[in-house]
This record gives sequence, C-alpha cells and structure tokens, in this order.
Amino acid sequence: MPLNALAASRHYFPDRDRRRALLTLALPIVGGMASQNILNLVDIGMVGQLGTTALAAAGLGSFANWLSMAFILGLATGVQTICARRVGEGAHGEIAVPLNGGLLLATGLGLPLAAVLILLAPEILLLINPDPDVVAEAGPYLQVRLLALVAVGMNFSFRGYWSAVHRTGLYLATLLIMHAVNIFLNWVLIFGNLGAPAMGVTGAGLATTLSIWLGTLIYLAFGLRYAWSEGFLHRVPTLAMLRRQMQLSLPASLQQLFFAGGMMVLIVIIGHIGTRELAVVHVLLTLGLLIVLPAIALGIATATLVGNALGRGNIEDARRWGWNATLFAGAVGGAMGLIILVFAKPILGIFLTDPQTLEMAHWPLVLTALIIGIDTAGLVTMHALLGAGDTGKVMKISIICQWVVFLPAAALAGPVLGFGLLAVWILQGLYRIGQTVWFALAWRQGQWQHIKV
Repeated sequence: MPLNALAASRHYFPDRDRRRALLTLALPIVGGMASQNILNLVDIGMVGQLGTTALAAAGLGSFANWLSMAFILGLATGVQTICARRVGEGAHGEIAVPLNGGLLLATGLGLPLAAVLILLAPEILLLINPDPDVVAEAGPYLQVRLLALVAVGMNFSFRGYWSAVHRTGLYLATLLIMHAVNIFLNWVLIFGNLGAPAMGVTGAGLATTLSIWLGTLIYLAFGLRYAWSEGFLHRVPTLAMLRRQMQLSLPASLQQLFFAGGMMVLIVIIGHIGTRELAVVHVLLTLGLLIVLPAIALGIATATLVGNALGRGNIEDARRWGWNATLFAGAVGGAMGLIILVFAKPILGIFLTDPQTLEMAHWPLVLTALIIGIDTAGLVTMHALLGAGDTGKVMKISIICQWVVFLPAAALAGPVLGFGLLAVWILQGLYRIGQTVWFALAWRQGQWQHIKV
C-alpha cells in the first residue's frame, strides 16, 4: 500500500521533462511580470518627486484604472483557451482566428467602455477618495490612461495567443521594450525634459498610454511575422466563434472585476480599523503580489498545456498536467514561504521604519508565509480550470469565497468587533485555503473534460 501511494505521488508530481515544459512557458512570463513591477517602482520614484499629493493622485488613478481594465482582461482567457485547443488539434491555418476574434472584441467592448469611463472619471474618483486636491490631479491621469483601454484588451489577447502557441518569449521581449520606453517617456513628460512640457502626474499617465500602444504595434508586427500562416488578420472569425469566445471570456472578466472590487472593499475595511493598519496592508499586498508572480506564470503555462492535451483528445494527460503544475507550484510556494519565515522582519524593514508598525506587520506576514504554498497551488489549479474552458466554475468559486464568505467576515471581525488586522488576515488565510480546496475538488470531479470549445 505505501508503495502504491508513492507511485501515485510520483505520477502527480512532474518529472524532469514536464517541469522543463512548464518552466519554458512560465519563465518568460515571470520576467515580463517582474519587469512590470520594476516599472511600477520607477513610476512611484519619479512621481514621488512631485510631492505627496501627486503620489496619492497617481496611486488613486492607477487603482481606478485597474478596476476599469479588469472587465476586459478576461479576453485573454477566451483567446488562450480556444487557441491552445486548436494547437492540440493540429488545426494549422486556423490557430490565430480566435486571436482575430479577441482583437475585434477588444475594440467593440473597449471603445464604448473607455468613452463612458473617461466622461465619468472625476465622479468615479470622488467615490473612492473625497480629497478634492488628489482627485484634481488623478482625474486627468485616469482619463489619459483610459485612452489605452482598447490597446490593453488587444495586448492581453496577444498574450493569450503567444502563450497558447508556446511563444511566451515574444511576450517578454515586447514588455521589456514597452517598459524601457515608458521609463524614458516618464522622464520626458513628467519633468519636461528635451523641450517637452512638464505635465506632472498627467505626463506619467500619457507615458504609460503611449508605451501600451507601442506594445500593440510590436505585437502586430510579431503577428504578421509569426501568425500570418495561422490566419492572423486575414481569416474572419464566425459569429459562432465570437459568441463562444464571449461565453468563455465573460465569466473570466467578471471574476477579475469582482476580485479587483473585493480588494478595494478590503482596503476600505482595513482603513476603518486604523491608518497604521492601512499602511501595513499596503506593504503586505505589494509583497503578496511579488510572491505569487511565479504561480501566476505557472498557471498561464498550465492553461496552455491543459488546452493542448484536450485538443489532442488526451483527457488523462490534461488531468495530469493540472495536478503536476498544482503540486509543483505548491512546492515552489512552500520554499518561498520558508525563506519569508526566516527573513520576515528584515524584509519588512525595507518598507517600514517605524518599530510599532513593523511589529504589527510581522505576524500577518508570517501567516502569509505559512499558507503561500497552498495559495499558489490554488492559483495554478484555477488556471487549469480556465484552460479547460470551465470559466463559469472559476467565477462561481472565486466570487462566493471572496464576497459571500470572506469580506462580510472581515468587516465583522475588524471594524465591528474590533479584533484588528491580525484577525482579518487569519480570515483571509482561511479564505485562500478554502478556495484552493474548492478548486482542487472541481478539478478532481472532472466536469471540465466535457466542455467543448
């Protein structure tokens, strides 16, 4: 019996070849996401030279822009899911047709959404932050960022395609160029260098918008070179395909939107506990985003490998990829958690100088380290379900766990009962563990294997 259990565990944990396949797809995505985080830090450093109000305005505008983008980001899921299946089926000449559909949907959805949000930007910002000085600077910043909403949808559609066809290196190369140009344009437009007007916070937004559109042009050039033979830009998707892409993308978009909204609600809840707690949570969320980058990249890779296997009609291989990637991500996350446990206070000391605030942040970070292996495993299982096309199940699990269970419990434990930040963070840990278990059960039940894309 122990020998059978050992053999089963070896089957579920990826061997060297399968680890190599995962990492070949995932590492360029990790690099691209790390580049994005470096850009964010550079943005903060440059805008921070303009003063506290400018920094707060850029932060508020960026958060509102994230909420605005959340709905359109799900287009990547629809493109990747269908393209990965077509790769597995060997449908040469048709693999890029879903990408064409994603570009059409990004334009059709993004243009009216951007127009409405640009008009309502000041009112939306006042709902999030009532400070008129901050909103006065954040409004133009958000409006100029929203000019790239269509390009964001297109770029995420391209990311879905490059992932599906195992060309994530093109994604990394594009992001590195975009971010280098963004930093240069920040220097020019924020401070008025090289004869340009000094636009301040708005200049930072314009720099980002221009770099995003540059990324779209680069992706188009790569598409003409590497995807033309697969139907890129000269094969029109059918109405049936567009409907199917919307059926796959809409739940993923709603899940992204509700998750982003839930993060905003969590910040509001913590703000009602105290200012010091809010500062701690800002650091914890920043660190948490860095920690889960490998899991997100492994998840995107898993979605491709699951879709490829289903396209070949090999359900057992798809099932194995889900478990392989989940356990591998859990092991990577667990190792990162051990490092954080050992160096928790030095890590926090990089961001926090006040001893009392640092002490308040210590135990929530320890808790994060203890569960990060489980959380990263859950993120990968979620992407396995997305890659199989079970986007509705992912939306259901995510919204129920976050909005029905966690957020009401956090509001009760924190501001109402006064148990403080640590109690809220314990509840968040339980929420992430429960969500992981539910995703794993959904993968084990296997309803995803009957989904046609």
